[in-house]
Amino acid sequence: MATEVLVPTLGESITEATVGEWLKQPGDPVAVDEAIASLETDKVSVEVPSPVAGVMGQHAVKVGDTVEVGAMIATIESGDGAAAAPAPAAAAAPAQANPAATAGEQAPAEPKGDAPAALSPSVRRAVLEHGVDPATIKGTGRDGRLTKEDVAAAASSKPAAAPAPAAAPAAAPASSGGRNEERVKMTRLRQTIAKRLKEAQNTAAMLTTFNDVDMTAVIEARAKYKDLFEKKHGVRLGFMGFFVKAATMALKDIPSVNASIEGDEIVYHDYADISVAVSAPNGLVVPVIRDAQDLSVAGIEKTIGDFGKRAKDGTLKMDEMKGGTFTISNGGVFGSLMSTPIINPPQSAVLGLHRIEDRPVVRDGQVVVRPMMYLALSYDHRLIDGREAVTFLVALKNAIEDPTRILIDL
Repeated sequence: MATEVLVPTLGESITEATVGEWLKQPGDPVAVDEAIASLETDKVSVEVPSPVAGVMGQHAVKVGDTVEVGAMIATIESGDGAAAAPAPAAAAAPAQANPAATAGEQAPAEPKGDAPAALSPSVRRAVLEHGVDPATIKGTGRDGRLTKEDVAAAASSKPAAAPAPAAAPAAAPASSGGRNEERVKMTRLRQTIAKRLKEAQNTAAMLTTFNDVDMTAVIEARAKYKDLFEKKHGVRLGFMGFFVKAATMALKDIPSVNASIEGDEIVYHDYADISVAVSAPNGLVVPVIRDAQDLSVAGIEKTIGDFGKRAKDGTLKMDEMKGGTFTISNGGVFGSLMSTPIINPPQSAVLGLHRIEDRPVVRDGQVVVRPMMYLALSYDHRLIDGREAVTFLVALKNAIEDPTRILIDL
């Protein structure tokens, strides 16, 4: 008897998703509530659990197909783990027909044959680009699955196999003169990002104001207390904790930067729900730190650390991605010197952080070298005047250059 697997409820106002990857293939044993597929929505990836224990039946849809909530995407056949044995046994039969094959040789060969089926399209492309064997890489994603970062790390450590290039020249002529192209369908998440960013450009009167900040005091405070901080709070002390806390203070002083436009009304918020960009296997996601104004630097760092871990595992929830009032995007971790970030509607402003770089500045009439960072505030000029934008950046700059202000709420 077969049990149908249906697309679960995906969240408020979300009615469809795209099949991202199949985590179970026909014939695989499946436990109750075990993830069998990953769906991509407008915001995050969602795993589809098996409603019953049994054996994976046929896939009713393919990777890349769009499916609606409640639609049947696969079946689970009755049986247990033993029922799935014939599939691997059939795959192993040709190997046993070879007299030279021994039991010891068959053991590693089986994972290599199965591994590609568990790879997402993006990871599979990374494997092909870097020319690495996925069976030799330990996955750090959810349930031990490989991520693009795992493949890149394995490729970067590949020089140990340097003797191999000697054979490369012989193969080179075969690919000479080729001009290859690859067409890959945009993920639903990327399509949504593209649509929303273009809508922001079309709707808001966007303007970007810049300032710079001397990071000396924060760097010294971090160096002095990072070990004690991690020992006490169980999380590393980074720079985002300082910036989020300083931003909540500046938002309280300049409320229009934390407001939004709805129709012909301005909505002011007496709380600061800060959206922060974190890396996930399929790109950047932007979960929200709720009531950041009430959190300490330690509380902010713990929340960001938890978001980062769960983004990598693919366990962020829909509700955690909605409702921010202000966004902070840290392009500095990728080496960005300066940028003009785009507003995340319905928010009216976004703060861009950039890399820290030693630059000559004048202090007390003397040219000295200081670790400087450019700050960029993009904002909706329909709501926020230039004076308010500059005042916000100056307040933020003052708090970062003198972290005591954060402590005494000045």
